[in-house]
Amino acid sequence: MMRLTRWLPGQNKMSEIRNYTMNFGPQHPAAHGVLRLVLELDGETVVRADPHIGLLHRGTEKLAESKPFNQSIGYVDRMDYVSMMCSEHAYVRAIEQLLGIDAPKRAHYIRTMFDELTRIGNHMLWIGSSGIDLGAMTVFLYAFREREMINDMYEAVSGARMHANYYRPGGVYRDLPDSMPVYQESRWSKGKDLKRKNEWREGTMLDFIEAFARDFPSKVDEYETLLTNNRIWKQRTVGIGVLSPERAMQKGCSGPMLRGSGVEWDLRKKQPYAMYHEVDFDIPVGINGDCYDRYLVRIEEMRQSARIVLQCVDWLRANPGHVMLKNFKVIPPTREEMKDDMEALIHHFKLFTEGYCVPKGETYAAVEAPKGEFGCYMVSDGANKPFRVHLRAPGFVHLSAMDELARGHMLADVVALMGTLDIVFGEVDR
Repeated sequence: MMRLTRWLPGQNKMSEIRNYTMNFGPQHPAAHGVLRLVLELDGETVVRADPHIGLLHRGTEKLAESKPFNQSIGYVDRMDYVSMMCSEHAYVRAIEQLLGIDAPKRAHYIRTMFDELTRIGNHMLWIGSSGIDLGAMTVFLYAFREREMINDMYEAVSGARMHANYYRPGGVYRDLPDSMPVYQESRWSKGKDLKRKNEWREGTMLDFIEAFARDFPSKVDEYETLLTNNRIWKQRTVGIGVLSPERAMQKGCSGPMLRGSGVEWDLRKKQPYAMYHEVDFDIPVGINGDCYDRYLVRIEEMRQSARIVLQCVDWLRANPGHVMLKNFKVIPPTREEMKDDMEALIHHFKLFTEGYCVPKGETYAAVEAPKGEFGCYMVSDGANKPFRVHLRAPGFVHLSAMDELARGHMLADVVALMGTLDIVFGEVDR
């Protein structure tokens, strides 16, 4: 780790030891594929950490400015590609604010429910990947067991397991289906095993989501059995990357990074959107502001998300209705209407060729994404595409705290710090 220089008579021996500079990543498995972290080390102690980004830069914001508004919804999915629908929510809310429209109440409840399912999916990938980074293999397999079911829900409503393109200005693409796809008999699934796998899939999609949300807290208990009091896990996370409440706010942290330091700030409570003002849930906060506290915050957030999902299921089951506005200037008509009505056909053609023009103005719409505050600042000049789109990604802000968090820690602790930031480079590089 140390670079030695030749010692000459009469020379101070202390000058023979110099700090060693090394690249942590981008090929390192814990560096999320495209982060180059330049570390200055004194032995194995980190003196300075300099994050280098841009290896995944795709110009998302500039591309959004070259396309009609609706054509970029599926593109923001690719930013935080672990929390797809939450990214869509911020972008779609910005368009709705500029247009001065609002989605039906049922669509808002569906958005709230899927935001929370997305939060659970994000935190499950986080706990699995952070665990495997620190040597805990089993929790990775456990977490992905439940995450597959959330991917099944994505697929049932949108046709895609990841990049859903499900939220639209004025509502959501379509209502929840009446049934879930079932597993077919194969060499690997047959008899009692097949019946067990399809047990939750015999009713509607809401029945499947309810069964998942009621069972999920018991699965979180399993994750906690593996990690919460695990001696090795605590040695790797307790007291590592301590961030005081004042410093977390000065750094612009949000989400679990801010709440882990003891600041009770959550946009779902402080600046409610969708139907968060009508559901009951608690905001978990930490005490010490270290990696272990941030882990506990995310664990409790998963439990609270399951609680919100159950409330949304109850409301949606009792209140059928429209999930999209009937405004053909902005919302495309259905296929049946398009084939039956000449005016609807014209609207359909106009919307899918040139899109719609948005009144002049600017807005900022933010959602409490799983990683923190994900915001969309949008400027319209009255054309059919945005004049300016700037996306506020929490991962980019949190990565800027890496130098401060890493100083004085050991090289092995850098892996724990990378995990606790919960960074995804689609949103960091934008």
